[in-house]
Amino acid sequence: MTSWHFITSEYPPQPGGVSDYTHQVAAGLAAEGDEVHVWCPPADGPTPQSAGVVVHRELNQLTLPDLRRAGKMLSEFSSPRRLLVQWVPHGYGYQSMNLPFCFWLYERAKIHKDLVEVMVHEPYLTFRGGSWKQSAVALVHRLMTITILNAAYKVWLSIPAWEACLRPYTLGRRVPFNWLPIPSTVPFAEDYAGARVVRERYARNGNILIGHLGTGERNINALLIDAIPLLWQTHCEFDLLLLGRRSESLRDEIVRKHSGIAAHIHATGGLSPENLSRHISACDLMFQPYPDGVSSRRTSTMVGLSHGLPVVTTTGSLTEPLWAESNAVALTPVEDHTAFAETLHRLLSDKDARSRMSVSAKKLYQDRFDVKHTISALRQAPR
Repeated sequence: MTSWHFITSEYPPQPGGVSDYTHQVAAGLAAEGDEVHVWCPPADGPTPQSAGVVVHRELNQLTLPDLRRAGKMLSEFSSPRRLLVQWVPHGYGYQSMNLPFCFWLYERAKIHKDLVEVMVHEPYLTFRGGSWKQSAVALVHRLMTITILNAAYKVWLSIPAWEACLRPYTLGRRVPFNWLPIPSTVPFAEDYAGARVVRERYARNGNILIGHLGTGERNINALLIDAIPLLWQTHCEFDLLLLGRRSESLRDEIVRKHSGIAAHIHATGGLSPENLSRHISACDLMFQPYPDGVSSRRTSTMVGLSHGLPVVTTTGSLTEPLWAESNAVALTPVEDHTAFAETLHRLLSDKDARSRMSVSAKKLYQDRFDVKHTISALRQAPR
């Protein structure tokens, strides 16, 4: 039986993609019979229980004394301990510059002989286009990256593009890099009656219902706000359902700029996973633009695919070739808002095309991105 120790900056009930991902993967490993421990900061509210998963909320504020205390507790477990670090540099406090945390991981690897694996969700802040403060943080992120990569014996990547970003910071060490796509974090509820109720509420007069799942990321919101009015000029028989945290504020921004379509723009706010699944199932297709293009780290697209929905999205610098090959998504250049609107209009007018994409979406998700592939890759990886 393999023993896992997840190190994460967030875990339910804390909201966030890393939180949801860690919960899902930890539960999946435990379901296969592995011993799973999750080390994380404290949170308000009850921690969801998963059979075989023990949660240690011992990281507190992630200060050096906190880490040393947690390290003593960690050392009580038999070695070699397999640590799976969920890496997003801005997640560990200290204004995203927690270099002591990285030194602690290095110590765990070199002195305590723990096997440190790093799951890279995001690598580091870029230097380009920022203030001197951003440049200073970006520099510290490089130091953090060097430290954590030289503590790691294996690195997992949410997208293949991260390897080119990270490989120089291994300083010549032959650390294996492996692609591990992010699965959907919203289980399919199979509540067709509930989905019909949602559809009747939001899709007026039998209109097509377009869904958008987001977390309020500013650059994504800007793409959405620019594209929707162009679509409205060519196709007015649709309603837009904004889903997820901060969706109400996004609706307010859209309506403030385009008041004429206010009656067709709806927002749900935060929803439980089961209720979110019902709302997604009520939609005809998903509209998910990204400034750097769709990629295997984009959970919001994975949610749509796992529910068998066509997804209209963007191609950009981080987009893997598989998306163009899959026939499961409709791709447009990230800056071409007119092409975005035209693609949406074409799909809104072609039910058969949407049906074909729906089948391809489900197949792509099951074949490449389902969490079962994540669990299998982690368990079968050589130690």
